[in-house]
Amino acid sequence: MRFQKLITAASLLGAVSAAPAVRHHKHKRDVVTETVQAQVTVMVGGAAPTGIVEENAVLADTTAQAAAQTTATVAAVSAAQAQASSPATTTSIISTAQSTASSSSSSSSSSSSSDTSSSGAKGITYSPYNSDGTCKSTADVASDLQQLQDYPNIRLYGVDCNQVANVLQGKTSSQKLFLGIYYVDQIQDAVDTIKSAVESYGSWDDITTVSIGNELVNGGSATPSQVGQYVSTGRSALQAAGYTGSVVSVDTFIAVINNPELCQYSDYMAVNAHAYFDQNTAAADAGTWVLEQIQRVWTACGGEKDVVITESGWPSQGSTLGVAVPSKDNQKAAISAITSTCGSSTYVFNAFNDLWKAPGEYGCEQYWGILSN
Repeated sequence: MRFQKLITAASLLGAVSAAPAVRHHKHKRDVVTETVQAQVTVMVGGAAPTGIVEENAVLADTTAQAAAQTTATVAAVSAAQAQASSPATTTSIISTAQSTASSSSSSSSSSSSSDTSSSGAKGITYSPYNSDGTCKSTADVASDLQQLQDYPNIRLYGVDCNQVANVLQGKTSSQKLFLGIYYVDQIQDAVDTIKSAVESYGSWDDITTVSIGNELVNGGSATPSQVGQYVSTGRSALQAAGYTGSVVSVDTFIAVINNPELCQYSDYMAVNAHAYFDQNTAAADAGTWVLEQIQRVWTACGGEKDVVITESGWPSQGSTLGVAVPSKDNQKAAISAITSTCGSSTYVFNAFNDLWKAPGEYGCEQYWGILSN
């Protein structure tokens, strides 16, 4: 069941408004500052690639009531999701939500629905680099993919290192690829690379989505209107190559909430959301937190677009941020919470540790690998 249906069900039970909950966020790449005081005031920061999201709130008399309402909403959505897995047990309120959502949603079910298989997740992210940053061989990629067979979809970020061709060769026949065009000044070259790999090792049916850029607005490297131009260019080039599936831009959840113009350009909303960077969220609560961000993005887009979380995970090493403690046990707890709460709309991050990356501000950037020790 698509998430806009679940959220509609929650709204019938008294969902919270689009205003962000009282919360303090720290995100590895965020540059947006947001202050909540009666209503939201948004200030977009500079182009620095690393920054912090701060949501500071002045508590009103209704804060406790709003918090309770949020809890009730999440519980209702989770219950609806569990019941929706069996048509025979679908409640009347979910049936009503389905009818309401069907009339309001403009996106296709194929773009965001997927069999989660035994992994519990929609998919997993994967990068084809050795620890020193060099490209993994075709054989090494195939070996990695042997460990990813439980994930219906695999998300890639670029076209370098022959990764599209290598992953097409190494994946199972039932798996799909979420491809990425990372460099927006090389869109046509990337499309040509993708087309060549698809024609050699598969078909366009193997591709579920192609993203144009990653966190461009969040990183300060593009405005929403520029993102729209990039997506339009990419969509045209992909269609000329023979691809007719979903095309999106990927940004952080907060970038979309603060810049709802982004809702216009993608076939569905593809957003990254990591509970670790919220100092008030423990690993065991990561699923509830991610579900809240799905609801916020869906609301920011007027309930007209499906929402897919294209990154969500937990580091096994790094700095402690409030109640967010990196460890292997907490990583397992967070992934379990995410997959059980909203796995059908989430790509978990990441398949393996990225030792080729710099440690980053919190010393965690290398250690998100779910399948790494």
